[in-house]
Amino acid sequence: MAMPGMFKYLLVSALFIELAAAATYIVGGPNGGWDMATNQQTWASSQSFRVGDNLVFQYSPSDDVAEVSIGEYDSCQASNPMQAYGGGLSLISLTSPGKRYFISSIPSHCSAGMKIAVDTLAGSSAAPAESPAVSAPITSLPLGFGFSPVPSVAPEISMSSPSEPHVPKPSPSRSESPVPGTSGLAAGVQGSEDSANSTPLSRSTTTLDSPDSSASRSWFPSGFGKSLSFVVMMFMAL
Repeated sequence: MAMPGMFKYLLVSALFIELAAAATYIVGGPNGGWDMATNQQTWASSQSFRVGDNLVFQYSPSDDVAEVSIGEYDSCQASNPMQAYGGGLSLISLTSPGKRYFISSIPSHCSAGMKIAVDTLAGSSAAPAESPAVSAPITSLPLGFGFSPVPSVAPEISMSSPSEPHVPKPSPSRSESPVPGTSGLAAGVQGSEDSANSTPLSRSTTTLDSPDSSASRSWFPSGFGKSLSFVVMMFMAL
């Protein structure tokens, strides 16, 4: 006894999967069906049917569904139906806009409420597919997963002329008060440094007075005597 009901359930499920692209309505559902206990007109007025939708009629095998004209719909007489369906399960596709009328071919059942008028609107019930969004070009590495934005570094522009040599600026030195008694020593040191910095190292020939009046060549740099005097003065100051 349970097999026919199970078969009907599986068949309806297969129909739903096949027609997933369109809206499919179980007539009188979800709490009713194509029977006299369901108010078919109230159910139909609560729906919005569009071209491409489908109607599923579930009913007793002893009953049927007939598509008729408006005159036969009003009189509940299916003397010349446009289409007749039977077997307990019928699928009807709404392929064009406009009104269509369905009744039970049994006059007493039709008069008891097994009749429905379906108004199909133009257009499809399926939502239009959204156009894919265009991705903006990536200008920096994304945050997360160990990445961080890498800013672009502007090249350094030198404002000096190409012909001008680069002269480093001297760093400012701290001014200190001279220690009493060392002013002369500082002056001597400064003079020795100036002389050493201004006089280039060069080889010079110096004639030394000797008893035999012989000439000897000295290889000491110019200013060596002043530097030696500076060293002696430093030892004396200590």
